[in-house]
Amino acid sequence: MQLIFNWFFSAVAIAIASYVLPGVFVDSFVIALVLAVVLGAINAILKPILIFLTLPINILTLGLFTLVINAMLVLLASSIVPGFWVSSFWWAMLFAITLSIVNWALGRFGRND
Repeated sequence: MQLIFNWFFSAVAIAIASYVLPGVFVDSFVIALVLAVVLGAINAILKPILIFLTLPINILTLGLFTLVINAMLVLLASSIVPGFWVSSFWWAMLFAITLSIVNWALGRFGRND
């Protein structure tokens, strides 16, 4: 059940971030649900590999290169999911940052401590 809640909250975070950012477009909430699955799969499979391969650059930039990796993964997701469009690399980076912040806020809101 927790997986379904996380999936739904990620889709809500995607919808909120696309509403706030003019360079990011999501067709509908169904597309946001599909995008949440695709981004989750990309982040689970590709992100650890890319972070390992770029570890020296990540160390030199004190972890800021992870933002570049996140933006590239968002651009990859935009090429996979029809109905999701990002206008440039910078909007993808801002979308990734906004998505992280909204996911964090929704996670704090949904926590049962």
